[in-house]
Amino acid sequence: MATAFLVDEQRATRLASGFVASLQEPKTPYISPKRVAHVLGVQLSRLAEIAGVHRNTLSNPASERLQDRLRDMVRVIVAASELTGDIEQAVYWFRNEPIVTLKRQTAAELVAAGHSDAVMTHLSELVDGANG
Repeated sequence: MATAFLVDEQRATRLASGFVASLQEPKTPYISPKRVAHVLGVQLSRLAEIAGVHRNTLSNPASERLQDRLRDMVRVIVAASELTGDIEQAVYWFRNEPIVTLKRQTAAELVAAGHSDAVMTHLSELVDGANG
């Protein structure tokens, strides 16, 4: 059992690492807004809404506020992928599934409102429920 968990944990780590690396702005240490928008299947203007920044901010990937919000989105998606085992399913969940205990808002809506920590707590509770 412990070996199976380790294998699953290693697979999840590789999946998350590859996903995060795929979002890097070329030749910079920043998350690319264009790549995140592509993964989420949204226009850049909608990404700006989700990130809680003005759409013109997306043209400056070095913006600290933008990077903070993109990191929040990526952090939530990676955590969700650890439960689903799949990045695409995690992205679908992030965008579309209402979280009953969080006023039936989606993770994307909650992140847009600055509540990524509440989403992370929810995901942790799901993991604890599955492990407990």
